[in-house]
Amino acid sequence: MIRAKLLFIFFITLLLVACKEENSPIAIAKTPVLNLNEANRLASLPLECMQTEFPNKLNQTLQDSSHLGTPKKLHPAFYGCFDWHSSVHGHWSLVSLLKQFPALETADEIRKKLKTNLSKENIEAEIAYFKMKGNASFERTYGWAWILKLAEELHTWDDALGSELERNLQPLTDYVVQGYIDFLPKLNYPIRVGEHTNTAFGLSLAMDYAKTLNKGELQEMIVQTVDRFYKNDAGCPMAWEPSGFDFLSPCLEEANLVRKVYSKEKYKAWLKQFMPQLSATDFTLEPGKVGDRTEGKLVHLDGLNFSRAWCLYGIAETLPEYEHLKNIANQHINYSLPHIVDDNYSGTHWLGTFALYALNHIE
Repeated sequence: MIRAKLLFIFFITLLLVACKEENSPIAIAKTPVLNLNEANRLASLPLECMQTEFPNKLNQTLQDSSHLGTPKKLHPAFYGCFDWHSSVHGHWSLVSLLKQFPALETADEIRKKLKTNLSKENIEAEIAYFKMKGNASFERTYGWAWILKLAEELHTWDDALGSELERNLQPLTDYVVQGYIDFLPKLNYPIRVGEHTNTAFGLSLAMDYAKTLNKGELQEMIVQTVDRFYKNDAGCPMAWEPSGFDFLSPCLEEANLVRKVYSKEKYKAWLKQFMPQLSATDFTLEPGKVGDRTEGKLVHLDGLNFSRAWCLYGIAETLPEYEHLKNIANQHINYSLPHIVDDNYSGTHWLGTFALYALNHIE
């Protein structure tokens, strides 16, 4: 009799433990914080490389020997940080950090370098490069998008230097805006990849600029393009992500873009058909795992974690019922944030920007 009672108690205990494990809540990740200490750490990355000419990846198509030149000669504004687009968004990072933390340890040095690099003459030389034969598609649309994000950041910076730099940059900004307007009607299909040419990411930053500066023609062109490309999308195959070299999520970047274009109710219905799994409060998404941070392509996955985070924060901002996505975003940032400051130039020349852009989306 006693033995039977003991066996009964044992089985009941096992059942309770199993139920507890089955219903155990999802672990709550610590919310990352962008404070002055973190800002100083992030600022050190673009500050160190924005005037570092080599190593450098020019990514150019030569028409003849007249196109040859050192990085600084060809791109006097954006020659540092290994490649052109990383240099551009490195400048954005420093402006964003100065706006938020005027007491940065290196504030004076940052202001000096920004003024030097973004001079009127240097921006004119950058435009001249775009106008060289064969260069019309240079940095389309990834680098274009970061030019517009830099222009937006300067426009909203209440500082005399910001106003000066915005004026200097304006001819290149205008060139990029016109580039979007001319190119988008010719693009018959979206580019759904996890790297630079991803259409949704380029349009997302361009849409931010168009809204902030009330650029109606650009804004309308983006709205039309989003409808053409994404209106009927359904069942995005998130299980296929990430690819080995991704630093953007094709599914989440699209979801992040469409929320900036559609009304709240229209977006809610669209998201239900595009990624229905996101609405489940027990939805999980493992951060991208980096196998070797010294390998330039593999370290892209740290960038993926940051870009996933800003998309997830954005979705939750637009649709409060998706609040649970913020915890997943926090998990992604926490996985990669400790690794962005080291001796690995493959990651440090660009990852600080992605970390900052993700942190800027935390409410």
